[in-house]
Amino acid sequence: MAPLGSVPRLVLLFSGKRKSGKDFVTEALQSRLGEDVCAVLRLSGPLKEQYAQEHGLDFQRLLDASTYKESYRKDMIHWGQEKRQADPGFFCRKVVEGVSQPIWLVSDTRRVSDIQWFQEAYGAVTQTVRVVASEQSRQQRGWVFTPGVDDAESECGLDDFGAFDWVIENHGDEQRLEEQLEHLIEFVHSRL
Repeated sequence: MAPLGSVPRLVLLFSGKRKSGKDFVTEALQSRLGEDVCAVLRLSGPLKEQYAQEHGLDFQRLLDASTYKESYRKDMIHWGQEKRQADPGFFCRKVVEGVSQPIWLVSDTRRVSDIQWFQEAYGAVTQTVRVVASEQSRQQRGWVFTPGVDDAESECGLDDFGAFDWVIENHGDEQRLEEQLEHLIEFVHSRL
């Protein structure tokens, strides 16, 4: 059931492996569409905030790409899985509270249950976007395979999802990426 409040015209659920460029792509879209039209929502935000509160940690440091966050990542993943098992929509409901923009970009969709929640709550305005990048591109961005992280549901939960509505290739070819973003922006404008 959708939370009370504004109903979006379009919800784009972005997924992809670590260092594929999900945040880069969603931030690029938001900068072109405008913050008054487009909100970037991070499911990891409420997760990290709640985790920090329960564990006495620095929430702001959990938000950045630091070694501080990485040192807690495995435990955060396990803790988040337990929360989702008890209530699959827990973090989804929290992230949409108070959002008033007509376009929502959920930058870190990681599980089938996340997609199902948004599809059930917002129906036909929900679309899935997979951001893909080669291992080489991801390594150039600082990715190193980490057991217990890169083979966990938080990274692999959507590997066999099936057909995404959109696939954005982000292998480092700026012109190709720009072309793909332009197609997606045209679609977003058709929904406004």
